[in-house]
Amino acid sequence: MTIAQALQAAAALGLERLDAQLLLLHALGRAEHGRAWLLAHDGDALPEAAQQQFQQLSQRRAAGEPLAYLTGRREFFGLALQVDARVLVPRPDTETLVEWSLQVLAGQPGASVLDLGTGSGAIALALKHARPDAQVSAVDASAGALAVAQANAQRLGLEVAFRQGSWLAGTPGRYHLIASNPPYIAQDDPHLAALGHEPREALAAGPDGLDDLRAIVSQAPAHLHPGGWLLLEHGWDQAAAVRALLAQRGFGAVASHRDLAGIERCSGGQWPALG
Repeated sequence: MTIAQALQAAAALGLERLDAQLLLLHALGRAEHGRAWLLAHDGDALPEAAQQQFQQLSQRRAAGEPLAYLTGRREFFGLALQVDARVLVPRPDTETLVEWSLQVLAGQPGASVLDLGTGSGAIALALKHARPDAQVSAVDASAGALAVAQANAQRLGLEVAFRQGSWLAGTPGRYHLIASNPPYIAQDDPHLAALGHEPREALAAGPDGLDDLRAIVSQAPAHLHPGGWLLLEHGWDQAAAVRALLAQRGFGAVASHRDLAGIERCSGGQWPALG
């Protein structure tokens, strides 16, 4: 089987061309940026081992398994993260939360930052990479997720303090910024079926999807410096509800930021300064 024939077989299974190319590069042990190499060598015969691995990966992708789990890699905010089924696959939408976080941290050297529900460590590591001076901590309830995040931090050479826990329970000290991408899908949302390969506990949050967001908004003020910020990612239709939660809890400067698709993807507010 040649490279061209392998890609044709993957297309027959329903795979998008980019996914098939990335899986084939992975099976061949080549970097993701080698798609031009595939085109230049489309008549080359595949080694038997690579052919078998590619066929298995293609079948798993056709069954809905995320590409990132199959390759073990996902890029986020310029960082190459290792991911597996213990964590959610980082989404480009979440980069909106990182960008806003960097805006509120501007002009605050040595700021303390807490990432709640860190998963693969994407948010915490992106912030530490962009702001090496910041004191970044991260919390997750899952020991498996923390193992993934800690491995990413070690491989990238980024110093983040990780701790296992449920949101802010038992969290010491106060922070200039608390950021979180918590579960926010309603527990009976039909879209969950398409996300069956990812950990459900990192996706669903009660009847309306707001249970964890409510808990974080309620707990955060006790862990923020005066003037500190709480920034939260949420669902496409939850911005108004999250802004209301923040305002009711006493946050000021409550606002939402849109992602590249124009959707209000994150909402946040500033805890009032003293005096």
